[in-house]
Amino acid sequence: METTVRDVPESDRYEIRDGDRVLGLAAYERRGDTVVFTHTEVDPDAGQSGLGSTLVRAALDDVRGKGGSVVPRCSFVKGWIERHPEYQDLVADPER
Repeated sequence: METTVRDVPESDRYEIRDGDRVLGLAAYERRGDTVVFTHTEVDPDAGQSGLGSTLVRAALDDVRGKGGSVVPRCSFVKGWIERHPEYQDLVADPER
């Protein structure tokens, strides 16, 4: 399985795919340069562990590359950032 992650702005989500098959998604709301992650899900029948982490890492790297910030409302994204402090700088200042 060779997965790819891409932003699908018309659907307000990042997707992780194997070819044409969507294996998971990270839904968001965009507020200017800030991406509010609201929900993450991965197909439990995909047959590969770590897809959620691959998805979130790629999505956060994309946001970073565009100079944005994130609000992790989704518990999966929030927990992932807590376990990977090198991504903590992406979290939007709550005072903004």
